Amino acid sequence: MPAPDDLVAHLVRSTPLSPTEAARVVAEVVQYFGEPVPDFVRRRHAELKRRGFTNDQIFAGLDAELAQRRFASPPLSERQLRRIVYG
Repeated sequence: MPAPDDLVAHLVRSTPLSPTEAARVVAEVVQYFGEPVPDFVRRRHAELKRRGFTNDQIFAGLDAELAQRRFASPPLSERQLRRIVYG
């Protein structure tokens, strides 16, 4: 999905980014926030596990992170999150 022209223009006016750089940043942010919930949960679980967090800490944090997504996920129970990660 191409970056919206008005957003790219705003970034060019308000930051030192070139139009090409601004378009790339917008595209990356849109892609990041467009990640499907199961993919996001699996990715974040793996990242946090590598950083030494326990599952209890991870699943509590994932719930809060999901609420901040572009289109917030409906609340998921710890059991639902575990099923996404472990099947």
